[in-house]
Amino acid sequence: MQDRMGRYIGVDLHKRSFAVCYRSKAGEIEEKEYSMTEAGIEEFKKRIKKTDEVGVEATRNTGYFIGEIENSVGSIKVINPTQFKIIANSVKKTDKISAKTIAKYLSKGLIPEVRMRSKEQMETLGLIGTRDKLVKLRTSLKNKIHNILNANGIITKKEMFSSDKGLDKILEIDLDEGYLFELRLIVEQLHHLNETIKTIDKELAKRGKKMKGFKNITSMTGISNTSGTILLSVIGEKNDFERDKKLSAFLWLVPMVYASGDTVRYGMITKMGNKIGRTTVVQSTLVAIKYNEYLRNFYLRLKAKKGSGKAIIATARKYLTIIYKTLRYNLVFEDINHFKLAESS
Repeated sequence: MQDRMGRYIGVDLHKRSFAVCYRSKAGEIEEKEYSMTEAGIEEFKKRIKKTDEVGVEATRNTGYFIGEIENSVGSIKVINPTQFKIIANSVKKTDKISAKTIAKYLSKGLIPEVRMRSKEQMETLGLIGTRDKLVKLRTSLKNKIHNILNANGIITKKEMFSSDKGLDKILEIDLDEGYLFELRLIVEQLHHLNETIKTIDKELAKRGKKMKGFKNITSMTGISNTSGTILLSVIGEKNDFERDKKLSAFLWLVPMVYASGDTVRYGMITKMGNKIGRTTVVQSTLVAIKYNEYLRNFYLRLKAKKGSGKAIIATARKYLTIIYKTLRYNLVFEDINHFKLAESS
């Protein structure tokens, strides 16, 4: 009878196994562990019903797990682990994110949910993550070249290494063979990285053109096909954000707040959230400042008061507001620098 009424089922996923807590409406508990294999998941599916509600923490294999069980249960709530820890610890400091804890808070309606992505979105986000790692590796190797040349009294600018021709010229510099040997290896790797990143950018542009909002967002100065695809992939469904401030908070382009008594102080921006999305917004803003008079004046005014660092972040928030409204209201610009909209086709 209790099974027909539906249960609250907490699932604690691990790499090779998953722990499950079945909690009835009356609060009765049964705990069991399954192997993270096809056989283990099939065994779990035999125990669940369309009247059950499942809660599972967002991890690397959550998408796969949900895909396997979603047709066998009534509903699935994917837990935001960061927010869930705050809720659990506010009640009982020793509560851990376990299957039993998940089932308990699921029964109370206190599960903070996180947005799940489609398979296509996850694949694109994975490719974006790979690109980010390769770009960081490229930057690290360029810095290594700077260090080698500086050690030999040669002062260089980063722009020198932005093209393949510039990289090849480095090998023409008169240096000891030991240094040249190392530079040849680095330059060779940078050539490969440049080609790989270009290949990824082409693929991202191809995928981006199929996304809703791509034409809108890439009509803005500072946003290329690549950065447009990255932002659309990170933001996901724009209607998930009621206001532009919620999007800024999602990308953590907001300052930390310190409250003590009647005093409130604002510090540096938080380091949580989607770093790739935040970096892309800031980089796009730096480009937009060069061409958009409105953003440039906003930036220069703040820079004079608070310095360039805080001014850039504040301008990025302002730019993100424009991005939000562009997507929200389906705008396409003919000339974003003068806020002139393109004629609707």
